[in-house]
Amino acid sequence: MQQITAAALSAWLADEARAHPQLVDVREAWEFEISHIAGSLHMPMGQVPARAGELDAQADVVVICHHGARSMQVGVYLEKHGFARVHNLVGGVDAWARSVDPAMPAY
Repeated sequence: MQQITAAALSAWLADEARAHPQLVDVREAWEFEISHIAGSLHMPMGQVPARAGELDAQADVVVICHHGARSMQVGVYLEKHGFARVHNLVGGVDAWARSVDPAMPAY
């Protein structure tokens, strides 16, 4: 699994010439309601086994949580189930709020 920083993900999303990754936010609903990266699919960690079929296993997938630990676990799960291009957002939405979008509520 690859690790991606908030700055690198921001640059990727801003690059019109590059296909955007699937953003999968694995936090709980209350966390997602506080803040999330625009375009993220909300798929709480406990729902991933039942809902992984909603994702394209051939596309880039960036897994997101609060600080990067839960997303790392989900990324490992996805890789074990045939996803080849999984990226973990290092530092999660907390890093995103601190380095990319200071207007995003942090918790």
